[in-house]
Order: sequence, then structure tokens, then C-alpha cells
Amino acid sequence: MMPQSVFLTGASGFVGQAILKRLTAEAVPVIAALRSNAKTPDVPVSTVRFESLGQVHDWRASLTGCDVVIHCAARVHVMNDTAVDPLAAFRKVNVDGTLELARQAAEVGVKRFIFVSSIKVNGEGTERGHAYRADDVPAPMDPYGVSKMEAEHGLLRLGKDTGMEVVIVRPVLVYGPGVKANFQAMMRWLDKGVPLPFGAIDNRRSLVALDNLVDLLVTCMTHPGAANQIFLVSDGEDLSTTQLLRKMALALGKSARLLPVPAGWLQAGAVMLGKRSLSQRLCGSLQVDIEKTRALLGWVPPVGVDEALKRAARYYQENKRK
Repeated sequence: MMPQSVFLTGASGFVGQAILKRLTAEAVPVIAALRSNAKTPDVPVSTVRFESLGQVHDWRASLTGCDVVIHCAARVHVMNDTAVDPLAAFRKVNVDGTLELARQAAEVGVKRFIFVSSIKVNGEGTERGHAYRADDVPAPMDPYGVSKMEAEHGLLRLGKDTGMEVVIVRPVLVYGPGVKANFQAMMRWLDKGVPLPFGAIDNRRSLVALDNLVDLLVTCMTHPGAANQIFLVSDGEDLSTTQLLRKMALALGKSARLLPVPAGWLQAGAVMLGKRSLSQRLCGSLQVDIEKTRALLGWVPPVGVDEALKRAARYYQENKRK
């Protein structure tokens, strides 16, 4: 049974837009919280505007009557952060802003608060075959991951103090129609037939399709087993970078031109160029175990990797610049 009303932050973002479309398609009333400069959603929903999560805002009038908050808005991880004190900047939005929203939600009687966190709370990578688990001791290694961890801890304490149920979901890399950054760049290279030196990478990476993440978040809105739990989410199929690129090329209807350059050479070259973190994502492993998610929620990813890549590729081809 769907909730009577949902308050959604980050409704103009990559994940937020997809949640908004899913909920409105299922006729769930949604109040979409949007930055003042964000584009108005193309679906009929009530909206509330705000300047920044890092600024004081009275959310109570908009939260009143809502059963569930899905909190997607955040100061996101960036490769070249220009903030003088990055951790303070992340804390102001991701910790202070999140906890203030949650306190006001509890005050007006919101039943459940769903927080979209990050796998970076667990860490930056795993040994191949050794996956992160939801109940592992957190080991964030950058200011973004630290801020998400601190927000999680604060929310769980708030839930115990107020009785509001808290659900924490830590996604791995999310891909799907409209994905940007490195994933979009890889599609562009493959679409153009650019030879890539990634034909001999034997790592393992967990990914999550946008539709799968949205499905889990919707499940968490009402499932009794989700209350006060932390979940990891993925497609349930781990791939090497080489395998991913081959599947992506197939989805694009192209041939992957992958050169078998040893991963060690790529990593050494990336370090010389100051791209160590990029080489970790391309050559290193990061696997998650979603058995807890399956067991407590009876949840199975509804979309397979091949179909999810086809959806992402179709969107890319329909919207790429000629």
C-alpha cells in the first residue's frame, strides 16, 4: 500500500527525477523540494523552493501531512573541489541540512525518513571477491563519504529519540537514461569507435541501474522490514571494466575497440598524470553484497544489466549532439 503523500528532495536531480516520474505514474501525491534555480518538473506535482540545504529553512508547512520523506538532495562528490575546507562545506549541507530537515519531519509526524547515502561510507574499494556489507564498520576516505556517514549516524540517533523510522540506502555507481560524467564519456568514446586501452582489466565493479535504485527506494517507503535499517543496492551482477565496455558497446550497436593494455601500466600512467582516483575506478574493484537487502525486503533487482544498458544507450543516442 502506497503512502498518502511523499516529500521528495533533490527532485530535479538524476535520481530524484526518476523517483518523481515513478511516483506520479502510480498516482502517489508528491511534494517536490527544489533549489530556487532548478527547472520545474515536467509532471504535475506540488513544489517548494529553497536556496540551499546549508541555509536555515522552515520545512514544516510542506512536511505536514506527509507520511514519507525521500531525501536525495546533497552536496555531491566532485573531483576537483575548490572549497577552502571541503569537509566543512560537505557537513553544512549533508549533515546539518539533512538533520534539520529530519528534525522538522519528526516534529510534524512524518512516519519514515529515507536517506539516499553513498557506498563511499563503506570505503573506496574492495579486494576482488571480498564485497562490502551493509553492517560493516564504516571506513570513508574523503570528506564527502565522512559527511554521509555522519548524517547516517545523526539520523539513526534522531530516529531512536523521536520514533520516526529511518531507512538508509547506500547506492554504488548509478547509471541509466541521462547519466553524465565518466559513464556518459565512455558511451561517447564507444559510439565514435575510439580505441580504448581497457581490454585486459580483470577487476569487479558493482553498479546499479537507475530503475533498480528507484524500485528499491519505493519498496522502502512502506515495507515493514525496512524500518531503521541500512541497505546496500546493486544490480546483483558484478562486471569488470572490460566486460562493462563490451556490454555497453553492444547496447549502442557498436564494436568495442579495446586494446589489451595491462592494468598495471594504466595505473602507473594515471599516477604520473595525477589521475590516481580515475585509475582506481577503472582498474580497481568495488563489490557490494546485497543479501541483506534481498533477505529483509524480498527485493530482487527488476531490471537486468543488459536491458538497463540498452535503456541508457537509447537515451544517449536520441539526445546526443549531432
